[in-house]
Amino acid sequence: MNLQEYFARISYNESHKDADLRTLTVIFQHHIQAIPFENLSMHCGETIELDLQSTYDKIVRKKRGGWCLESNHLLYWALQELGYDVCILGGNSYKPAERAYTAEINHILLKVVIEGNSYIADAGFGGAYQAWQPLMLISGKDQPQIPGIFRFMEDNGTWYFEKVKRKHYIPEQSVPITDTPELGNIRKIYTFTLEPRHINDFQELNTYLQVSPDNILQKKSICSLQTTEGLYALVGWTFTEVKYNYMEDVDLVQITTLTDEEVEKTLKDKFNIVLENKLVP
Repeated sequence: MNLQEYFARISYNESHKDADLRTLTVIFQHHIQAIPFENLSMHCGETIELDLQSTYDKIVRKKRGGWCLESNHLLYWALQELGYDVCILGGNSYKPAERAYTAEINHILLKVVIEGNSYIADAGFGGAYQAWQPLMLISGKDQPQIPGIFRFMEDNGTWYFEKVKRKHYIPEQSVPITDTPELGNIRKIYTFTLEPRHINDFQELNTYLQVSPDNILQKKSICSLQTTEGLYALVGWTFTEVKYNYMEDVDLVQITTLTDEEVEKTLKDKFNIVLENKLVP
């Protein structure tokens, strides 16, 4: 495992001698625009191993993506190698259908401390709730980015992460998005505490997500990637392309239903993924 190989994978070729915020931000952006958030292994009959060597081989050498446990673990290793003060945290994601956060930790994120300030770097959420830059860990402050306005709220040691929603413009030929309607314009994303975790704390979760039939990752094959303008997402046979801030406070959303043949082609063309085993979307 070496950093130069990781940098080549994310097309990063700038200096990295300073473990500063600027370097972190640029590496982070390259990471999310090169490494898709995806759970395709589960739908190809492959087992997802939660050790760094397996993750490195899969994402860096085989040019695949991964889910939060893999993508953020790889980023954690890279930042450590670069000399950053970084630790792993655990999150409980919000389930809109149930209007509640999960009881068990089911997400991994990173806290990076630079010059006394803490930042959250989470390269593994995917889709429209993926931040494009590390976020300063500060309660109640709006942090606008291209994908939207993100915010942390802290209450008695528990941190809440949320995003201000924007309207969607969907051209008529697209099918409408079915989403659970929520009150207001705030989308809750997850909660977390600042208790440091170790990757081994997530081994049980990694196994559970691959065998439990009732979680979203079992029910849907998902692949999403941040682009320079928005994002691509392939969920089952549905390909969605989002362009952020197409108009004032409005995102352009274009949705296409693919055939089996087009799924494979789209994975290659849009996500740069070539699977070894047959995907069952």
